[in-house]
Amino acid sequence: MLELLSPAGNKEKLLVAFNYGADACYLAGKKFGLRAFSDNFDQVEMKESVELAHKLNKKIYVTINIVAHNDDFDGLEEYLKYLEEIKVDAIIVSDLGIISLARKVVPNLSIHVSTQANITNKYSAKFYSDLGVKRLILARELSINEIKEIRNYIPKDIELECFVHGAMCISYSGRCLLSNYLSGRDSNRGACIQACRFEYSICDKSRSGDHYDIQEDERGTYILNSKDLCMINHLNDLIDAGVTSFKIEGRMKSPYYVATITNAYRRAIDDLALGNPFNDVLLDEVNKTSHRRYTTGFYFGANDKEYIESSMPIQSFEFIAIVKEDSKNGKVLIEQRNRFKIGDELEVLSPNDTFNKTILIKKMNDTDGNEISDASLVQQLIYIQSDLNLKKGDILRKKIN
Repeated sequence: MLELLSPAGNKEKLLVAFNYGADACYLAGKKFGLRAFSDNFDQVEMKESVELAHKLNKKIYVTINIVAHNDDFDGLEEYLKYLEEIKVDAIIVSDLGIISLARKVVPNLSIHVSTQANITNKYSAKFYSDLGVKRLILARELSINEIKEIRNYIPKDIELECFVHGAMCISYSGRCLLSNYLSGRDSNRGACIQACRFEYSICDKSRSGDHYDIQEDERGTYILNSKDLCMINHLNDLIDAGVTSFKIEGRMKSPYYVATITNAYRRAIDDLALGNPFNDVLLDEVNKTSHRRYTTGFYFGANDKEYIESSMPIQSFEFIAIVKEDSKNGKVLIEQRNRFKIGDELEVLSPNDTFNKTILIKKMNDTDGNEISDASLVQQLIYIQSDLNLKKGDILRKKIN
């Protein structure tokens, strides 16, 4: 059974991910996770999220994937017991000390070994398997062939998860010290400032005469800055290698990003299940939200020769509004997120059959019935006219000229 695993940096993104087809979401509490600057979930929100997921026959995995120091264990035992009590489906852990503690105090709680553990060979994969974990989230630096070797070497009941989309690090699966050095914020304990996205001027004084080809634009040089990963048209290769969970990076990304990318991969996975050929429309789709140019990373052996990337993200469409209620009698209530006007053509992002259909804005009213021609007020509630059968949670977007 294939799983699409989406990021949930807060409750809104969780709801969006489930609405657009995620089978499971990964999220963090207020401590112990690697995205301290995301909103994250307090204990009440986490309990409510688990209950919602299970009603929808979906799953919640909670990250406890920091590189832990001694004082990070304060309160951890009680937290693990709480996660077991609310019935989270698994915890995501990288530290052997935390794995050891979890096996003792919550032996029935499933453990997924984080990509931060840097599993890059079949022997370390077998070592973690022997600890009784359920799933291995492999390092992003592996090739398809290496994944196949790992799959064939470990017990069949151990699941394999791999990243298929999102930001990459110029470091082994996120183990980076740039943030620590430049700001004192520990990237391995949840406080990364994405220092790899800064502008740098790099010179190797020890190798006189050696020159390095690097990409440079008018903003500077980005030798530490990676392209984004995209494997949407290569999922069959990962399936053949034994991967059963496809992970999207992005707990710090917008709800629009989560909706767009989750929807695209859901459709790609469903097409594979039906035996349909890959739909090239989905390659266009992943360009419609903020991203850096794409790469397949290390999956096909040789490193991407254009791995370095500009710091500035690109996208072909912008998020305009979200549908607040199902359409009725040709009218739709939406909440504005970016400015639009009469005469604009908006495209529908939806998990339903209105996906990629368009609406020409001819008339709109505020909730008091006043006609408006320019939707310029942030989060204003507006009625627009459309014959499309739009559903609550659908998104309207506009092509960027």
